[in-house]
Amino acid sequence: MSSTAPAEPIHPVAKKPWYRSGTLWIVVGLVLGVVLGGFYPQDQHPIAYEIFRFCSRAFIALIKGLIVPLLVSTIIVGIAQTGDLKAVGRMGAKALIYFEVVTTIALFVGLFVANWLRPGDGLPIDFSATSGVAPAAAQSGWDLALHLFPSNLAKHWVEADLLPIVVFAVLFGISLTRVGERGAPVMAFSESVAQVMFKYTDLVMRLTPIGVFGAMAYNVSHMAAGHEVDGHVVHGWPAVFYLLGRYARLVGSLYLALILFFTLVLVPVMLIVRIRVLPFLRQIREPALTAFTTASSEAALPRLLEDVIAFGVPRRVASFVIPAGYSFNLDGSTLYLVLASLTIAQAAHIELTISQQLLMVLAFMLTSKGVAGVPRATLVIIAGTAASFGLPGEAGVAMLLAVDEVMDMARTTINVIGNGLASVVIARWEGVLGTNPEESAKLDV
Repeated sequence: MSSTAPAEPIHPVAKKPWYRSGTLWIVVGLVLGVVLGGFYPQDQHPIAYEIFRFCSRAFIALIKGLIVPLLVSTIIVGIAQTGDLKAVGRMGAKALIYFEVVTTIALFVGLFVANWLRPGDGLPIDFSATSGVAPAAAQSGWDLALHLFPSNLAKHWVEADLLPIVVFAVLFGISLTRVGERGAPVMAFSESVAQVMFKYTDLVMRLTPIGVFGAMAYNVSHMAAGHEVDGHVVHGWPAVFYLLGRYARLVGSLYLALILFFTLVLVPVMLIVRIRVLPFLRQIREPALTAFTTASSEAALPRLLEDVIAFGVPRRVASFVIPAGYSFNLDGSTLYLVLASLTIAQAAHIELTISQQLLMVLAFMLTSKGVAGVPRATLVIIAGTAASFGLPGEAGVAMLLAVDEVMDMARTTINVIGNGLASVVIARWEGVLGTNPEESAKLDV
């Protein structure tokens, strides 16, 4: 199962000057967004806040617009070119096994940190508060299975519901292989769409620093808008630092849990499949940084696809595993589900037994799947599951909302890293990592 890359790239690319580095300008956008957001609080400078928000939302809207045609065209071409239907089914089964094992470990890491640090102790919870987040209805196993099947492609596109779209593209690609030469025009069209979408993606990705700037600026501006402290309201930087300080244990607990998960789970996985950690992280640094600053996995998806392909993952594997992972392999969000729910219990002075906590983990193993496209999906799941365990779900989510954006940045980053790694693991498992010289110029194993 050798998958070594060629000694030299097939198409060497001249190294860009440092001042044209995409990562550099993303960091510049991040820092500038934090600074301007703090100096232009939402309540005092509503126009500036709306400009910040517009930059972020416009960028993410462009990303959402390209995801479906990019995924559908690349999956169809990849499967039709492979022509091995057994390989497609085998890859899907391996991906689901990997997703379930890793996300289950993530749940237990969240459980351990929540019981160890008890981030909810002392947090203020208003039992009369409402979050505006509707609890998710409990999903049965049949509901989860039914979610796999595409019923309305346009509806799934609008709702950014990637899983049924992936299933549609896989079935379409399989059908294309079965019609033989009569499918040649469709194959040629799909290849052309894929190539155009790669160029379109590159154009949109050039706007990433602006999107990062807008996301950071409007979030910090919102935090700086003012909070009541000891009977009076503080604005600006004092408000930002007060809000973060008040929830420091909660935010710190999540970040620590995610670091532990990365160190104790993802790094060993890389070592097991013989992937060097630093080269892999360098390869996906831009999508990871985009995910952190925008708190949007979707914003990072197109660049993540391109980067893992450049790392040596065949396009047919990356375009199948990564979108499926957005429903089944959200490691950071899954970990947060347990940590946040136990935080709510601790803030409400409700002590859950070990058996109740294990039942909660089991519930999250089911409810965390198949919710792609649901706005604020993590909070929706928390509200519904917490209520089913006798916890004040609505009030708890309202408490978490104060720093949800700050925590969302970290868990989204782990989601992106975890999905990128999943594609590498499945490619290695299938024995195809680095087998295409044009797609493995940067593989370093």
